[in-house]
Amino acid sequence: MKSISNQLAFLLRKAGIWTTAWVATAAYAVNDLPGGPAVNQLNLPLAATKIAEEQNWLHSMMMILCTVIFVAVFSVMFYSIWKHRKSVGHKPANFHESVTVEIIWTIVPFIIVILMVLPATKVLVAQKDTTNADLTVKVTGYQWKWGYDYIKGEGEGIGFISTLDNTHRAMSNAGKPEGDDYLLKVDNPLVVPVGKKVRIITTANDVIHAFAVPAFGIKQDAIPGFVRDTWFRAERTGDFHGQCQELCGKEHAYMPIHVKVVSAEDYSKWVEVEKKKLAAKADDPSKVWTLEDSLKRGEKVYAANCVACHQPTGKGAGPIKPLDGAAVVLDADKVKQITVLLNGQNNLTMPSWKQLSDTEIAAVITYTKNNWSNKTGQIVQPADVLAARK
Repeated sequence: MKSISNQLAFLLRKAGIWTTAWVATAAYAVNDLPGGPAVNQLNLPLAATKIAEEQNWLHSMMMILCTVIFVAVFSVMFYSIWKHRKSVGHKPANFHESVTVEIIWTIVPFIIVILMVLPATKVLVAQKDTTNADLTVKVTGYQWKWGYDYIKGEGEGIGFISTLDNTHRAMSNAGKPEGDDYLLKVDNPLVVPVGKKVRIITTANDVIHAFAVPAFGIKQDAIPGFVRDTWFRAERTGDFHGQCQELCGKEHAYMPIHVKVVSAEDYSKWVEVEKKKLAAKADDPSKVWTLEDSLKRGEKVYAANCVACHQPTGKGAGPIKPLDGAAVVLDADKVKQITVLLNGQNNLTMPSWKQLSDTEIAAVITYTKNNWSNKTGQIVQPADVLAARK
């Protein structure tokens, strides 16, 4: 009897948990996100490129064709079963193969396949034609962020890292989702001009990722040691969202893609602003930084790249090790911590951050060595990082 009571109590607790979860989910009302997912979406997203429009047409055409074939075949089959059933006196026919029937059921499917292959091949060939691009962007997948480098066209030389916005990371950690763009907002979107052919060259730094934006009709794997490419030409301005579409590790769901399509004039203004930022960030690796200046710079780098996992308090969370009081941080041998940031550790649970500049890595290490309860007084200089890279 006691066992039954315990089981009943357990089931009631489970029911309460599920009810609470359902109420919490119902309270989080969302709307369609322009350029992203829609509520109760059943079809492909609204196309923003000609390729995506053709993909949508192919999808609809083939669904209709398959539905017609399905209805026709099963209608004939079920009619035959019902009309010639034994209970109304029909006896099974006894006949051999028919050359006419065999020719028909060979030719008809062949014609259907040709009707499907011709338009599909046209779209597929167009998808792979990356020639004569107005703008070329190298996209590098990292665990778990994207690197964008403009390597040809207006904006050449611009490069930055795009990661999930910290406010959305905080929402996820707290279990309190908000906004129609939940887990799709980034700190630095990829900006491109409308009406221009943009070639995307993909690769990866660690594991296989995939760069995909459904509204553009593109999905291209990013593979370490390999280069792949795709392209798009946005037909309208706006914000368009995607996500990594290859399982790339524990934070695969926190690797959004945000492409901001702007007018040609606005794009030129953006390029001008970004180049000024790059010029300001062009640090001399031989410069010797004071502790005060390095801490200010390191605080910004930490907030932009590290706080999502290691927390503002440096305490970490779950499997993430704390930085406050960590042996590698307090160690007088600064090369140990530099090596961790350059190469990662624990099977890349702590990813590599070698894409940061020598000055940024030096500053953020100095910040961790002299923040919270860590008061080592140690300063890491860009030259130390540069030497460790070699």
